[in-house]
Amino acid sequence: MNALAWHEGERMLQARAGIAERMAEIGPRVLRDYMPEQHRSFFAQLPFLVAGSLDGEGRPWASVLAAAPGFAHSPDPRHLRVDVLPQANDPLAAALAVGAQVGLLGIEPHTRRRNRLNGTVHALDARGFSIEVGQSFGNCPRYIQAREPVFVGGAPAPGFGPRVHGLDAKARRMVRAADTFFIATAHPSAANPRLPAEGVDVSHRGGRPGFVRVEGEGTLTAPDFTGNSFFNTLGNLALNPVAGLLFVDFESGDLLQLSVRAEVLWDGPQVEAFAGAERLLRMEVLAAQHAPGALPVRFGPASLSPFLEATGLWPEER
Repeated sequence: MNALAWHEGERMLQARAGIAERMAEIGPRVLRDYMPEQHRSFFAQLPFLVAGSLDGEGRPWASVLAAAPGFAHSPDPRHLRVDVLPQANDPLAAALAVGAQVGLLGIEPHTRRRNRLNGTVHALDARGFSIEVGQSFGNCPRYIQAREPVFVGGAPAPGFGPRVHGLDAKARRMVRAADTFFIATAHPSAANPRLPAEGVDVSHRGGRPGFVRVEGEGTLTAPDFTGNSFFNTLGNLALNPVAGLLFVDFESGDLLQLSVRAEVLWDGPQVEAFAGAERLLRMEVLAAQHAPGALPVRFGPASLSPFLEATGLWPEER
């Protein structure tokens, strides 16, 4: 990967943080166009993957794919094969086509390991699909809650229900209880990228239960803590403010997908009021859909990340 490993949005925020020169040097070393052996074996041991894709209107959505470990496997360093397809009404189902851009997050919560793979659908058939690697890179373990996933299988779930506007009572309860969510973002040119950096990305966000505030009919605010300074998510949002969120009920397997319009609050009293926050993500919910019991994976009890000891809660929730 060359010096253009970062796209203009990522470079802009790295410059704002005063680290542009350092990240220009680091980028070509940490962003690869192939998977190292440890990433290839890591994906093969996972019972689920988080995926980011674009719908027909170019909006990112976050989804999850699950099966017995081994369903994701790498035949060579530049390709990942996924032997499962999305559930009914999941935006990923309509998005999958040869040439489409997707982002994958492999995460093993109980070991706090995670690796990212962004690339292009290389092949698609009745059993699954293959991705050609555009970018492959690791992420730090901060803010991952340690809970062990187990694939339980069972009868296929009915999939996602109809798409609605705003948040219903169940969605609000699910968001307020969450200690984790996943966020998919995309470069404005993701449908036809010129460079691997201009694709679709999906990432993890973690905090103490209640770290996502819900206001009114559908405004969410979440703290953004210090991380690896790649600014993949925020760099995309700086150029394209639409994102997809995925919330998971780790006990029941219920899923909640949201399409949101996001803005970043860099400073001010609200940022200062949340201990540990470097900035805030404020997100207006555009659409929501539920999939009750759709994730055939169950998780053990959670051990919160030790990095959360330096973070707080919303002042009115203390």
